Amino acid sequence: MKKQFMVACLAAAVSLSAGTAGADSIKGKLGVTGKLGFLVPADNRSDSFHNSTDTGLVGGGGLIYGIDNHFAIELEGTRTSFGSETGDFGVTDISLGGQYRFASPNIHLVPYLGAGLDVLVSDYSPNDGSLQDVDTKAGVHLAGGVDYFLQRQLALTAELRGLLAPNAAINDRFGNHVGNFDPSNFSGTVGVRYFFN
Repeated sequence: MKKQFMVACLAAAVSLSAGTAGADSIKGKLGVTGKLGFLVPADNRSDSFHNSTDTGLVGGGGLIYGIDNHFAIELEGTRTSFGSETGDFGVTDISLGGQYRFASPNIHLVPYLGAGLDVLVSDYSPNDGSLQDVDTKAGVHLAGGVDYFLQRQLALTAELRGLLAPNAAINDRFGNHVGNFDPSNFSGTVGVRYFFN
């Protein structure tokens, strides 16, 4: 029984490695990504107050397309929410970026570096229950990550990302400026990529 189990494990390992040969190349392939992780927002500081923020969850997904063996483009959308001393913030991040992938033939682990532009749509629910509006801002991100290909079309992914953006004005329902929100953040995510072709 033990011998049969070992033969079955060996056969599974061989078939897995055979199915992943060349899995690192995404040239001409379109993929979808789903990811989940943590986000550490910037503390919000202004002349009038210091508003400490909590770490929040971030999740989302997107599309990735391999231009060649080393370059890829990504379109992603994520959503995060987190608390602060004065209320709860939420940020929807729509990003367009590129990756440089350190791909090698028959290597399952593919590190990459990325950069891109972000549109940040933020909202704020203060503790006093008042209605307030937050300006939409543009930002930039830098990222580093790794894809581990389980099969030719399926990879696990992990990424660290830093995002910089200017302060967004917070206005009350009458349009009066009541504060600022800094949407800059640092995040870490894990997820799955599936390539269609």
